[in-house]
Amino acid sequence: MSDLAAEGAWPRERVDADYTARACVDAATFERIIGAYAELSRAARALPGSRCDLVYDETSGERLDLFGTAPGEARPVFVFIHGGYWRALSKEHSAFMAPMLAGRGIATAVPDYTLAPKASLTEIVRQMRAALAYLWHNAADLGIDRDRIVVGGSSAGGHLAGALMMTGWQAAFGLPAQPLKAGLPISGLFELAPIAASYVQEWMSLTAEEVERLSPLRHPAGAPRSVVAVAATETAGFHRQTRAYAQAIGAPELTVPGRNHFDIVLDLRDADTALARALLGLF
Repeated sequence: MSDLAAEGAWPRERVDADYTARACVDAATFERIIGAYAELSRAARALPGSRCDLVYDETSGERLDLFGTAPGEARPVFVFIHGGYWRALSKEHSAFMAPMLAGRGIATAVPDYTLAPKASLTEIVRQMRAALAYLWHNAADLGIDRDRIVVGGSSAGGHLAGALMMTGWQAAFGLPAQPLKAGLPISGLFELAPIAASYVQEWMSLTAEEVERLSPLRHPAGAPRSVVAVAATETAGFHRQTRAYAQAIGAPELTVPGRNHFDIVLDLRDADTALARALLGLF
């Protein structure tokens, strides 16, 4: 059992303190940042080549938005998965990096997923794998290069990026063993045992089998080239998760100074930031 898995036996109060993401900001700051996600993502919809509400999964009816493609080109694509502890936010909060990437010839795809508690984590992961399969199988029609797909996500989205980086599931979706070129999980959750012991369990209802099967830290083999990022002012649990996963997959850990759990991803808008440079370097 890893040190992180052992956190599942810690007192509830300690686990909650280490995994309460909002503890690093006050309420006004949180609302301001979430508002910026939405406002900046709305602006991305004006990009040439934007296509919104593409149904990627007939079973759930879930959709994704695609930005920054160009006629006659097969562009690399960044797939960004939103956070919100699997129960909040949406693709409408997730496209703020698309203008920066489009200016460098890179498309951006942002998928929705059914939120908990309506959907289990097993179902949410299935949907994200279906989204990747949709992009890969339809790459020619979508104007993207299926050999240059980089996945990223923040918080719960960092976990879901890690779930896509795992191997062993791809054949069921008609994919090669590792369809991803690279990964950029940000402030992610890679060992789920402490999450199942925290307040998050109230809406996630994680089973022991899900903790084993869906913890990326327990399945590091075959992960693509990656950078694993975290904000300097995160609570302690997110730092431990980042460090352990980076070590497990042999990836560099990027700690972003002066940023918190929520505003770190806004650095992806600016090509001169360390986080954006890390992303661009993965293509």
